[in-house]
Amino acid sequence: MSGEKRGASESFGTTQLVKRQRSQSNLNGGALMRTNGGGGMALVQGAYGSTALPASVMELTGHSGEVFAARFSPDGAALASGSMDRNILLWRTSGDCANYGMLSGHKSAVLDLHWSRDSQVIYSASADATLASWDLTTAQRIRKHVGHEEVVNCLDVSKRGEEFLVSGSDDGSIGTWDPRQKAALDHIQTDYPITAVCLAEAGNELYSGGIENAIKVWDLRMKRISYELPGHADTVTSLAISPDSQTLLSFSHDNTVRTWDVRPFAPANRQVRVLDGAQVGLEKNLIRACWDAEGRRVVAGGGDGTVTVWEAKSGKMLHKLPGHKGAVNDVGISPDGGMVVSASTDRTMLLGELPR
Repeated sequence: MSGEKRGASESFGTTQLVKRQRSQSNLNGGALMRTNGGGGMALVQGAYGSTALPASVMELTGHSGEVFAARFSPDGAALASGSMDRNILLWRTSGDCANYGMLSGHKSAVLDLHWSRDSQVIYSASADATLASWDLTTAQRIRKHVGHEEVVNCLDVSKRGEEFLVSGSDDGSIGTWDPRQKAALDHIQTDYPITAVCLAEAGNELYSGGIENAIKVWDLRMKRISYELPGHADTVTSLAISPDSQTLLSFSHDNTVRTWDVRPFAPANRQVRVLDGAQVGLEKNLIRACWDAEGRRVVAGGGDGTVTVWEAKSGKMLHKLPGHKGAVNDVGISPDGGMVVSASTDRTMLLGELPR
């Protein structure tokens, strides 16, 4: 099925959106320095000096609504962000972090997004009850994926083999999708809204979280629950598998980040560690957490406008990174581990060096 194609906004390929160096409340607590040069103020590289940014923190502005999702491309050269304004914006992650594209077509907020493994396609999930595939070569929407009946909160992409998608919705169903087809391959119906999904490395297991607090582990081939991970005391807002596929990371409205042993023959009590310090806040957004590429650090957003970084093995808090004026809904670490991006209800993103 070819699916209807929709052209991107006329602004695709322009740099009309604003991008500027962050001069106050930067992410790494003072590493951004100013110096006088040539009669004006020039920004110089901060103390960490590991990125191709002209300053330790860059503020990316251009969305006209809350930013719910931010994702690095697999090679780390670009960022994609999704917002309440219904648009997906594309950004460079070096130099002046220019905005180089806008993808438009959803009829409501873009709540989650992921890059394809070859960086040629972006998949998005929206409050308009659809998913979409976007061709980054032609700047067109390839296909609108329909089948959910309510808000689609979350999305994940298979990590190897044939590329397929999974999604979770307020309609209580988990959808599985072939990106080449408009309709879902299958739906697994549950009793509660699904707020987080994550695929295992092999693609045969799926982790889901929702408003019933427990994390469920599904055998996708049999469409049944293999086991559950109880422990959270409120809605699970984020799930992410570690790079070695042995540990699951979760975040919840109970203000805890937790890690779980998901190896096949792990002990019955699979909870490994509880990480405190990230606050969900009064808005109770679906705030996300993630791993770095080596599985050494985990990062979570927060309702207080900060980003919290922990050492995964010990649970020690490494950094509390301020800078936003609203809740941080999503966070990401670049593939090389050198940068962190945060997406906020204040309609901005901050892209900066991640302290080692």
